[in-house]
Amino acid sequence: MTIVISERKDAARRAAATAKAGTLIEALPWLDRFHGETVVIKYGGHAMTAEELRAGFAQDLVFLRHAGLRPVVVHGGGPQVTGHLDRLGIESVFTAGLRVTTEETIDVVRMVLNGKVNKDIVGLINRYGPYAVGLSGEDANLFTAERKYASVDGAFVDIGLVGEITEVDASMVHALLGNGRIPVISSVARGADGAVYNVNADTAAAALAVALGATKLVVLTDVEGLYRDWPNSDEVISQLDADDLEKLLPSLSAGMIPKMEACLTAVKGGVPRAHVLDGRLSHAILLEIFTDSGIGTMVIGETR
Repeated sequence: MTIVISERKDAARRAAATAKAGTLIEALPWLDRFHGETVVIKYGGHAMTAEELRAGFAQDLVFLRHAGLRPVVVHGGGPQVTGHLDRLGIESVFTAGLRVTTEETIDVVRMVLNGKVNKDIVGLINRYGPYAVGLSGEDANLFTAERKYASVDGAFVDIGLVGEITEVDASMVHALLGNGRIPVISSVARGADGAVYNVNADTAAAALAVALGATKLVVLTDVEGLYRDWPNSDEVISQLDADDLEKLLPSLSAGMIPKMEACLTAVKGGVPRAHVLDGRLSHAILLEIFTDSGIGTMVIGETR
């Protein structure tokens, strides 16, 4: 029998193999640079709801762990909370972009974030390796919060059990990381007054990144990054420092403000780099960490 191999197909295979090898070589210095470092990832938005992206996110985390990095996930779950409140006939009310959280609402927030969303993420990651462990910000007083007031036309408005983190005890997270685990943390916190608070996940991720001495904070969102002049332009700012970001904050859209404030908090707290990435892009985390060009918007702090 005569075996004939198409030269065109053979050339295509060689080109594909060469491209893969080039990607691996490009990743080599970053693998060396970030080995043993902690990366805090805020998980939410479209990346949390599209099944293909969910699987890619879980694979990315297990890859990071096998590559010697120490990933930590902080998540919210606003759409899931709203959906459950709707089914219970409870109206969702927002003031200044924050959910007004009553005693009735906080019970639903805890149930959905701690009991549903958190366990779904843990189960998803553990399909690819038995590493993920689910936590609430209440566990071992990981997050301590106080009541946060919304600002409306220059006046402070009470929006119920919405919290601002005042203290982070990261000892339990350090222990899990030391044991090779991937902590998955919901953004619910307990106050010194005994109340339970609903905390913005971007804010919680930034506070934890600072407390852990993370090398990066990565915020997954539903846009390509921070636009230079939205909505007049779709040009993405690839890199800026804390001073530049602070000047831009007042002009940003309501949806981007908490994400960019989280980045600013992180770099001012000693985290060298904070990133806003498009979670709609498959394997966005790996593309940012292990390629020379990176994606999204990077906020630069002081180099350690």
